[in-house]
Amino acid sequence: MFYLLLGGLFLAFVLSGRATRLLKGDGWRIGAGVVAIAAFAGAAYAAIRGVWEVAAILLVLALWTATTARQRPAIRKATGPVKDIGLAEARSILGVGPQASQDEIQAAYARLIRMAHPDKGGTAGLAAQLNAARDRLLNGK
Repeated sequence: MFYLLLGGLFLAFVLSGRATRLLKGDGWRIGAGVVAIAAFAGAAYAAIRGVWEVAAILLVLALWTATTARQRPAIRKATGPVKDIGLAEARSILGVGPQASQDEIQAAYARLIRMAHPDKGGTAGLAAQLNAARDRLLNGK
């Protein structure tokens, strides 16, 4: 009965859609910690009941999930400076014409950075290119 309840809770968690938000990024570490606690409790319960095979399996599962929850994620390397780009390349990156006003350049930049920002799933290199293109067109650097 305990395993059915545990499986039902896990299935409800996954099907509710909250799992994708929680497990995105470093959220999986929280989930692994919760699974480790539940597996330790299940192993203790199985050991008390005398079901040693199940207790051993749950203990191994608990130790494995506890160690994965403690692992630190890899630190992203800082990207190098973006090389100077020409006016034509900056216009093509932002998708604006040669006669684009500052407002049009800002609007194109805002539209593209919403998708390319590293916090939204983009890469730091692409965001840096967009920043460099905007700076080149607005400031003339």
